[in-house]
Amino acid sequence: MNKISRIRLGVNIDHVATLRNARGTFYPDPLKMVKLLEKLDVDGVTVHLREDRRHIIDSDVKRINNESHLPVNLEMAATEEMQKIATELIPNAVCLVPEKREERTTEGGLDVITEENKLKTFLDPIIQKNIRVSLFVSPDISQIEAASRVGANIIELNTGTFCDLLIENNKKEYLKEFEKLKEASVYGKNLGLEIHGGHGLTFESVKYIASIPEIRELNIGHFLISQAVFDGIEKTINTMRLEIDNSQKK
Repeated sequence: MNKISRIRLGVNIDHVATLRNARGTFYPDPLKMVKLLEKLDVDGVTVHLREDRRHIIDSDVKRINNESHLPVNLEMAATEEMQKIATELIPNAVCLVPEKREERTTEGGLDVITEENKLKTFLDPIIQKNIRVSLFVSPDISQIEAASRVGANIIELNTGTFCDLLIENNKKEYLKEFEKLKEASVYGKNLGLEIHGGHGLTFESVKYIASIPEIRELNIGHFLISQAVFDGIEKTINTMRLEIDNSQKK
C-alpha cells in the first residue's frame, strides 16, 4: 500500500455481552465472538470492564485475555480496582477512559490535564508490567501534551463528536471537527505517540478518519455488532476492512 502502514482494526465486543446480560443467560458468549474474529481480518479485540459491569464482566476479561490469539485492549477507568486487574492479567494494552455511572457510553475524552499527577502515579505500575498505555482524549493539543507527560504510548482520539455531526449532516461543523482530528494526529505523532481513533464510527464516517495518514489503529464496536445482526459478522468485518483500506489509498 505504497509504504503506508495498513491501519489496524480492533473490534470492541462489549455489546455481545450486553445482549447476553439482557436475559441473564450464558449466551451469546463474548469469547465465542473472539474466536470468530480470530478467523477474520481483525487485528485485536477491545473489552471495557466498567465499574458497574453493565456488559463485560470479570470472567469475560480473564477468559478472553487468556484464550484469545488476538491482542487484547482493556478499556477501563483509572481506579485502584482496575489497576489491580490490569497488572494481574497483563493484557496487551490498557486504554484509560472517563466513566460515569449515569452515561450510556463513554462521553468525551479524559481530562488528563486536571488529573495529570494522579494519572502518572496510577500508570507507573502498569507501565512497569510492559503493558501498552493508551489514553482516550479529545483532539485537544493541551490534553495530548499532558498524555505524553504522564507516560502514555498511545492516544485514542475521540471521533464521537465528528460522527455525530456527520450524521446530522452539519457539514461546516463536521469538517471543522475533522480538521481538529487531523491536526491532533500530526501533533501527537510528532510527540512520539501512536495515534488511534474510535467512538461512533460507521461505514460512512470511517472513510474520513481512515484517510488521516497518522492513524495507526481504529477501534470500533457498537456499529459492527449492530450491523452483524443483519449481515453477519464476517460480511460486516469485511466491509469495514474494505472501507478502511480504500480510504487509505486515496
